[in-house]
Amino acid sequence: MPLKNILRSFNAIFIATALLYIQSCTSATEKNNNLNPKIAKLNIPPGFTVEHLYSPRDNGHGSWVAITFDDKGRMIASDQFGALYRLDVPPIGSEDLNPAVEKLKVGNPEEDKLGMGFAQGLLYAFNSLYVMVNHHGRQYFDKSNGLYRIEDSNGDDQYDKVTLIRAFDGGNGEHGPHSIVLSPDKQWMYMVAGNYVDVPEMDVYRLPKVWAEDNLLPDIKDPRGHATDRLPPGGWIARTDPEGKHWELVSAGFRNAFDIAFNEAGDLFTYDSDMEWDIGTPWYRPTRICHVTSGSEFGWRTGNQKWSPEYSDNLPAILNIGPGSPTNVMFGTETNFPEKYRQAMFAFDWSFGIIYSVFLEASGASYAATAEEFLSGSPLPLTDGAIGPDGAMYFVTGGRNLVSDVYRIYYGGKEKKSKLIEKPSPPVLPREHQIRRELEALHNGKSKAESLDFIWSHLNSHDRYVRYAARVALEHLPFELWLKRGLDETDDVTRIQAMLALSRHAKPDHQHSILEALMATDFSKLSITEQNNLVRSIEVNLFRHGAPKGEISGRLATYLNPHYPSENQSLDRLLSKVLVYIEAPEAVEKTIHLLQSASDDPDYQKSLISSSDLIFRNPEYGLDLAGMLNKVPPLQQTFLATVLARSASGWTETLRENYFKWFDRAFEYKGGRSYIGFVDKARKMALEKVDPNEFERYNLLSGAERLSNTGNELKTSIMKPQGPARNWKVEDALPLLENLKGRNLIKGKAMYAATHCLSCHIMQGNGGIVGPDLSQLGNRFSVTDILEAIIEPNKAISDQYAATIFRMKDGSSVIGKLSHEDKSSYYISQNPFDPLTLRAVSKKDVQGRSLSEISLMMPGLINPLNPEELKDLMAYLISGGNPEHEVYK
Repeated sequence: MPLKNILRSFNAIFIATALLYIQSCTSATEKNNNLNPKIAKLNIPPGFTVEHLYSPRDNGHGSWVAITFDDKGRMIASDQFGALYRLDVPPIGSEDLNPAVEKLKVGNPEEDKLGMGFAQGLLYAFNSLYVMVNHHGRQYFDKSNGLYRIEDSNGDDQYDKVTLIRAFDGGNGEHGPHSIVLSPDKQWMYMVAGNYVDVPEMDVYRLPKVWAEDNLLPDIKDPRGHATDRLPPGGWIARTDPEGKHWELVSAGFRNAFDIAFNEAGDLFTYDSDMEWDIGTPWYRPTRICHVTSGSEFGWRTGNQKWSPEYSDNLPAILNIGPGSPTNVMFGTETNFPEKYRQAMFAFDWSFGIIYSVFLEASGASYAATAEEFLSGSPLPLTDGAIGPDGAMYFVTGGRNLVSDVYRIYYGGKEKKSKLIEKPSPPVLPREHQIRRELEALHNGKSKAESLDFIWSHLNSHDRYVRYAARVALEHLPFELWLKRGLDETDDVTRIQAMLALSRHAKPDHQHSILEALMATDFSKLSITEQNNLVRSIEVNLFRHGAPKGEISGRLATYLNPHYPSENQSLDRLLSKVLVYIEAPEAVEKTIHLLQSASDDPDYQKSLISSSDLIFRNPEYGLDLAGMLNKVPPLQQTFLATVLARSASGWTETLRENYFKWFDRAFEYKGGRSYIGFVDKARKMALEKVDPNEFERYNLLSGAERLSNTGNELKTSIMKPQGPARNWKVEDALPLLENLKGRNLIKGKAMYAATHCLSCHIMQGNGGIVGPDLSQLGNRFSVTDILEAIIEPNKAISDQYAATIFRMKDGSSVIGKLSHEDKSSYYISQNPFDPLTLRAVSKKDVQGRSLSEISLMMPGLINPLNPEELKDLMAYLISGGNPEHEVYK
């Protein structure tokens, strides 16, 4: 192999962290190598043009996370940790694209203070700028978290008046208060807050203020301490008037939705976040598009208490996107884009650098949704966007003090200009849509008894959103008004919904009556959906009022036991929780047998395959995902094992042995960072129920020796860097390496593993098989060559190891390492942990392809090392692991 290629090969792959830190390219890249690299990395649809306008951080203006436009067409932006800025944006196509940028001095702050900033939401409306402050405790900024209104009171084009509309408790961080948008009728402002912000006192609670955990799964908080003290209902959406005098809670149960947007029909949508540490657990919920209806609940709860979307007391996503970090959402209605995109919602993903175009189709009272890639790039940490007065889409990147840029994308293709300025027609909505809205009008706390018949008639609707809206409307009436009607109801579907509502509001002394009413239902005649809804109603009742006492507990077990296990995974989860909770006979035995045989839904496996598209776009977030895809944990089994952790009765020695052996096997799988900790906490909870004399036996049988002291990770023999960490530069490191005599082989080998070289490269016959063998590296290259290849891996990339970017005809991109091709397809590997699993990409769907300009090896791998550790690593690389090499003499 030529010397040049060997050096390039060295910096090509580090599998454990080499999750293709990709740079997407447009077709223009191939034509013009001198194109601005900030644009060259973008993949955009045909007919569109992107302009790079400004780089805030390069000009000392921070990292921008929020933008809006004022009434004069100027952009206003906020640094995540600093001031507000105002930009005069040059017209589309200008030769000089540099905007005039002004730092806003708001109010009359002291000289060393900041008048206004730290915004994660901006809205210009009512002749004012509304600012959602998400403060991080900086001394130079004295504003608390909250919604502020700033105004120009004297006409000098400067904001001199600052009014606090409302302060918020909690949320000093990225799970705090976020965006603000104007309602379609321009009478209200809607805002969204993450799950670290307490719901403030409201004038109207469209979602009744009776929220609770409502989950019989044994409670396990996040093992790494995230959000462990956060109570229901999680993140929320509210609305208020321009002065902030009247407040209404609209929706809740989100994790950390950052933005909200209305479509042409006046319906509200958001893009909620996932908890990436939960990947591989049954309570993981991917990032998702939600139709936010009045009084809606989306079921976020801390730790493992998150609700299934199947539960009838919350609403499902209309579209699951997958892993990511949602930021901005907006509709293309006011753009100059082709009609397809003017009808779309655009959803931004910060982690993987993708703007999705989401297409909605009215379906009953809600929508069906599909998504495709509109624009992508890497790195492209998307934070916010807005449609400008010129019909272009403006978007910014940044956050967490990352490199920040302002872009504009507009359409310049062949579609007729007259079509571009015509507003798309509002969607034609089905009758169910109107019924839902009529029911939602009763969510204002002012509904009268006369509305009961109307509400009641829709509790058994075939449409889930209508049924949900009817139940919430029912809960806005005093339960005494409809208690007897619910207990006497003969229609099964109506009775189940009424008993769910009653369980949420009634007193404990009504428990027996509610359970009796539910058990009057012929379970076997219900659809799978209604069986789930019935058992969910029982679960909520038991959670709120405790295990029933007396003979009714046995009757409940007798009622449910014949139907467990079922052939439906969601139903089995609910039945297992209820039956184990009430200590039903055979509950433990049946659940153990199910634990040993349960497999996961094929649709879940398909979603994992689609997630592999994301691995190569961001090494930090893709690492956990790639590892999991190679060793996917069994979700149904994990859920059942957690259910059994609370059970103290019904065990035999054989059942216990089979149960605790499962934990030992479970530690062999790979999930997100909290997976091991969740499994271990369930294991320890179960160990509390065994005879103390048997504790040690079951402790060892369940894999205790595999675990670290914290229980959050497996033991490793790898010596970890002591640090302190630093951002190594070639010029800083090189002088330290002039004399490597007498270095420590054992420590060098440990740093080789700790920086993930071992996962990819062979050294002395050991290591990964994807990267080149490094055993002879020191015989061919100098210390300078090796150091530069590690610290600056993008300088030279061998074609043998570069990733390929396929630009598809539909505007999307597919990224992977090209293995081979035939007449009809390219075959690519998308998971460096599993390089032999290939995906076929049809050639007829490909518009073009190019090699990535960024190395598969992520920069910064040696940054955790201190100078002595770096010396030991370099000595080990130069020696090829040979203890007889001169560096060890």
